[in-house]
Amino acid sequence: MGNTSARTAMAVRQDGDRRRWAVLAVGMLAMTAGCTFQFGLAYLMPALRDEGLSLSTAGVLAAAPTAGLLLTLVAWGAAADRWGERWVLAGGLVAAGAVLTVATQMDGAVALGFCFLLAGAAGASVHASSGRLILGWFTAHERGLAMGLRQTAQPLGVAIAAIALPALAATGRIPALVFMSVFCLAAAVLVAAVVRDPQRTPAGSDERAGSPYRTSMLWRLHGASALLIVPQFTVATFALVFLIDERGWDPSQAGHMLAAAQIGGAAARLLSGWWSDRVGSRMRPMRTVSVAIAVVVAILAAGAAGGSAIAVGAVVAASIVSVSPNGLAFTAVAEHAGRAWAGRALGIQNTAQNAVAAATPPIMAMVIGADGYATAFAAAAVFPLLAVAVIPVRVEKRRHSAPAAADTAQAR
Repeated sequence: MGNTSARTAMAVRQDGDRRRWAVLAVGMLAMTAGCTFQFGLAYLMPALRDEGLSLSTAGVLAAAPTAGLLLTLVAWGAAADRWGERWVLAGGLVAAGAVLTVATQMDGAVALGFCFLLAGAAGASVHASSGRLILGWFTAHERGLAMGLRQTAQPLGVAIAAIALPALAATGRIPALVFMSVFCLAAAVLVAAVVRDPQRTPAGSDERAGSPYRTSMLWRLHGASALLIVPQFTVATFALVFLIDERGWDPSQAGHMLAAAQIGGAAARLLSGWWSDRVGSRMRPMRTVSVAIAVVVAILAAGAAGGSAIAVGAVVAASIVSVSPNGLAFTAVAEHAGRAWAGRALGIQNTAQNAVAAATPPIMAMVIGADGYATAFAAAAVFPLLAVAVIPVRVEKRRHSAPAAADTAQAR
């Protein structure tokens, strides 16, 4: 009888292990599909400029999906907290795919911008719900790596856009929009088929009573993450046109190189998550990476100012290192908020980041138009230094040391 119970328990654990990794894989695919159009439209900018649009207008269109995210991220997070992740995730992707299909029939910057805005608002579901799944399916000592895997979806989505969109848009933007629409719809089908919501935490468990925003921890995390978005989106948005305009590269050649850099960025997110699990801290690795971002983007600015070939290597390095701390912040936000608040907290986290992401391309386009790429990159290098001062390393240390001190006192 005992052996039968043990075998049953082992079978349940093994099934749970298989399920959680399947959920993570499909959640990653869903987020990759969303990120391909939300953050990859910069690779349509040459095609949009061929239609007669200015660099500034094309930059606004590239930022429109991230502006759309701002409208619905917290609402999607609240919906996931209330009703679960599966149908929130699938429904948002279906809506985004439908709007992108409509966009293939639109002409003019205003109509296109409105479609991109709506698609971004619909696809925002992938950011709140996919992160919440990890909090429910994975334990604390695995979440850094799991969230790092989840966060690789953003650079992977941009890498797919870098490879596919310039080639598809060679004869116009419609094939590129169709590709992104089909990607979202296919991901939605997989979510509905595979993803299952984790078990709800019973009443009286370790969920936090009341709002986690009563302390400064989450506010500082949101602020530091928003500051780190500026160099990330400055490089991601203008790397392609910088290589074309300043270095004379072919668009397809530049796109393939930047796609490889995005794969490197995905690996860097994994490494950061693994590192944070090993050292038992999200904030210390995040602070170290922020310093590295400032250094690399400053080198890029210097190379751009001097017309040096070092700028090409710096673009690649900046594309990799600038995306690496995102998973650390998302893991820390979800853990501090707890499952009862995780959807809303991740929604607020994404709202802060995407507010900055939406503003960065048009502002930096104006800076580039007025004073060149070097000035824009130099300005971007300041923001990770500000983030270093905001990252709540000491607050995290106090939070971790308090339970240990309580356990020691209780043992005595």
